[in-house]
Amino acid sequence: MSTLYPEYIDLQPAARAQGTVRLPGSKSISNRILLLAALAQGTTRVIDLLASDDTHVMLGALRALGIEWDETRDESSDGDHTVHTVQGGAGTFPNRSADLFMGNAGTAIRPLTAALAVIGGEYTVHGVPRMHERPIGDLVDALNDVGAKIDYTGNPGYPPLHIHAGQFAQTRLAVRGDVSSQFLTALLMVAPLMARTHDITIDVVGELISKPYIEITLNLMRRFGVVVEQDGWQAFTIRAGQQYQSPGTIHVEGDASSASYFLAAGAISGGPVRVEGVGRQSIQGDVRFAEALAAMGATITMGDNWIEASADAPLKAIDMDFNHIPDAAMTIAVAALYANGTTTLRNIASWRVKETDRIAAMATELRKVGAMVEEGPDYLTVTPPAQIGAAAIDTYDDHRMAMCFSLASLNGELRNGNTMRINDPKCVAKTFPEYFSAFAAIAK
Repeated sequence: MSTLYPEYIDLQPAARAQGTVRLPGSKSISNRILLLAALAQGTTRVIDLLASDDTHVMLGALRALGIEWDETRDESSDGDHTVHTVQGGAGTFPNRSADLFMGNAGTAIRPLTAALAVIGGEYTVHGVPRMHERPIGDLVDALNDVGAKIDYTGNPGYPPLHIHAGQFAQTRLAVRGDVSSQFLTALLMVAPLMARTHDITIDVVGELISKPYIEITLNLMRRFGVVVEQDGWQAFTIRAGQQYQSPGTIHVEGDASSASYFLAAGAISGGPVRVEGVGRQSIQGDVRFAEALAAMGATITMGDNWIEASADAPLKAIDMDFNHIPDAAMTIAVAALYANGTTTLRNIASWRVKETDRIAAMATELRKVGAMVEEGPDYLTVTPPAQIGAAAIDTYDDHRMAMCFSLASLNGELRNGNTMRINDPKCVAKTFPEYFSAFAAIAK
């Protein structure tokens, strides 16, 4: 990543946000496509892959596993696009031993761990210190129960891992659904490799959270030629003999989670702000963030590939279940600073095991700007102050904390001469390296 970041950024109070933002590619779609392209037969051209820390570690891991890829640029009538050409391994990796550094990328380490376990070999998988605090035990247990050989080399239940060749004969496996949907995503993506001679059924134990992310997984698997049969959200069956086939060319949509900051800016400060790259045709559940803004009183308009937010009155407080869009929900917690009344975010327990403990981090930083906050195991309530106070916001090496709190500089709320300081802004490189430039372009 080429962007250079200072130790902190001081954001001046902005009276209004308006304009148009072209979104970077979706992180969730980018890393899923990279692994599917690596496992597929044939060569896949990936258009507009997200350029970020999380995709960088996935591309590095694939190269270490012997998957060849290259990157070129394509200047067409509708703008400048990146093209990643990935040579598929047809269900295997050429290198059967590797030491893989996965940073703090959950979308990379979890599906790749499953793929390595099923393909077999001698692999070590590790990341930054925070990654070694993010649970992976439910996925490892599900795989080891059916013949994988995965050892913990640090704390049980967490990376780092040592993966050996296993033996898979079972037709059913089970995984918990209430900690992270990425565990089910990982098993779904590797199920065709296990289902060469017999059908495989994956049972979900408990409530499945973040269902829209599973819908992304199933949609992309179909694009690569594998169909999954569903029994509601409790069981998923992959029929024997299916193999991933390259779709030839595949486009990465804009990141709907990243869209939330700009849409919220339009709602907070009048707007209009338009994002391009997601819209009515998006396969990402986070486009439903727009419904939460509408509930707060914003005006939302949408096309096939764009969404626009504006408002002509102060926002209203809401009480809403955000289990389906946990990442984008963080933006609502900061938008609540501009709402009349107490906003309640419910069913967000998964925040506790993300890049940081996001419930604790969000509560701490919201209090710094004057909000009254109550935090529980799976909820957060936010009552705004009479006036937002200037503060130095700590970001906990969490990209979403930095991006969310940029919004606290809007509406000219800060007293003259005061700024909103965002510490360690380089954390945005995880998903959106150019975020602060894009935000400055709309915050007037």
